Amino acid sequence: MPSIDSLIHRLPGPLRVLAIRHTELIKFAIVGGTTMVFDLVIFYSLSLTILEPKPVVAKIISGVMATILSYILNREWAFKNRGGRERHHEALLFFTISGIGVVLAAAPLWVANNLFDIREGHNSLTMVLILDFVLNYIIGNLLQMAFRFWALRKFAFPDENARGAAAGSTDYDPTPAEAAEEQLGHS
Repeated sequence: MPSIDSLIHRLPGPLRVLAIRHTELIKFAIVGGTTMVFDLVIFYSLSLTILEPKPVVAKIISGVMATILSYILNREWAFKNRGGRERHHEALLFFTISGIGVVLAAAPLWVANNLFDIREGHNSLTMVLILDFVLNYIIGNLLQMAFRFWALRKFAFPDENARGAAAGSTDYDPTPAEAAEEQLGHS
């Protein structure tokens, strides 16, 4: 299976330059999509089986597991050339930022339900479910994704403490041939 870097290098010139400039954002979005699917699978697996009477417990378990997976993937892949902090400090910042992201993701749903009484005029369960999905999983996730991307780059994985970016490398541990190729601008 080709890596994201090899896929980016196959893109046409101007698109390749844009993708290389935003590689972290692309990887961050892939991590987010992966952990969202992971969260949904764990949540529905638990809430439709052993935790059927306790969906909130199922959601807490799936959310914690997805956040842990997100930390590992973001640290080791999306932001692998950033950071340099001690792991416990980096993890604390990551989980604090993720907690704020959870609040941001829930904010549109809370505002719609508590300030605008959006459920008041809808008798249809389908309509309520669609509204909840749009508010929580689309608008809420976009808000938290933008915040988390900015905050993780700024605080948890700051550029000035880069781990593997010696000589401008985009690889954590480049081979001598990869480092020479990157220095020549053929990445």
